[in-house]
Amino acid sequence: MSIVSESIDFFPFEAPPLVLQRREDLLLAEPLPMKMKLMRDHPLIEAAHFPTHYVDQPFAPPVGVYESDAIRIEWQNMQGRQPFYHRNCGVDEISFQVCGERTLITELGTLELRAGDFSRIPNGVAHDNFGRKDVHLLFYVPGPTPELTAARRQSEDKAVPFPGWEPALINELVTEGVGGPGNDLILAPVAEELLIQQAKHTPQRIPVPQTAEQGLTWLYRGPAVTLGHCALSANTGTRYTRHRDAHEIQYQIQGERLLVTQRGVLKLEPGDFVQIPKGIAFTSIHAFPSEHLAFASLCALPRVAPLARQGKKMSHAEVEAWRQQAFASTAGSQA
Repeated sequence: MSIVSESIDFFPFEAPPLVLQRREDLLLAEPLPMKMKLMRDHPLIEAAHFPTHYVDQPFAPPVGVYESDAIRIEWQNMQGRQPFYHRNCGVDEISFQVCGERTLITELGTLELRAGDFSRIPNGVAHDNFGRKDVHLLFYVPGPTPELTAARRQSEDKAVPFPGWEPALINELVTEGVGGPGNDLILAPVAEELLIQQAKHTPQRIPVPQTAEQGLTWLYRGPAVTLGHCALSANTGTRYTRHRDAHEIQYQIQGERLLVTQRGVLKLEPGDFVQIPKGIAFTSIHAFPSEHLAFASLCALPRVAPLARQGKKMSHAEVEAWRQQAFASTAGSQA
């Protein structure tokens, strides 16, 4: 029998959580027998998966991963120039650079992005991308969702956004809602030179927020969502978290870990997405460094990407055995 702690928190995760002591064997157990059925049948947690490396292909629109009426999460694979500028009318657009390099060209300046970088394009700002073996994630969210940490660097006013660029006419796509398929409003040509010169007339810039080397850092927060970065050298998984009012989507960046929840367990590897429903206790077990994104939302986001894997039930004894084996292998590797 293991005694673990459980933190019950609530959006926007600024107040101290309620911390309880729990028996892990009961936390992960099936309900005790009853004469009547009180519970609905809930599915086990599910994972979607996308490559973490560039896949050579012609330019294609981003692929949806999760989507609701107000929020959309996408995966993008790109080599070369996006063939149009995009102007959202309704959402902020936050990105995370998975691999490769990308030049983000906007009315608020040009920004060079490398693996591990975040950026946020405010609602209504036109932008284009020039990727080099680029994979990045996109989060279309109701704003404003301002940065919560200091900037590592920011976009710059550049007359020539990248080598070989020349002034040209280019289409601008204006969208509403979450900016996905079916949200187009108008497609019309613009003079790109005039568009990027707008940066000369405004002090506003696009920052790349600073992340911490260890722990969970919330980077952006809006009225209904918050996006953070979590990096831990190891985690025994003896402290569970339960969001009483928010669903959490996690994206595995580096390393592997066992995600343990009251709706099953999943071994996560880089490129995996998973959604943990509100009210469900969860933790992670890993003996080696692991890094992931945490995206919390007041509303659930239906998965629109193909199912890669489904979680499985694991008893407390099996979880404890996995925990002991993981850390025993670490001790052996350090001997």
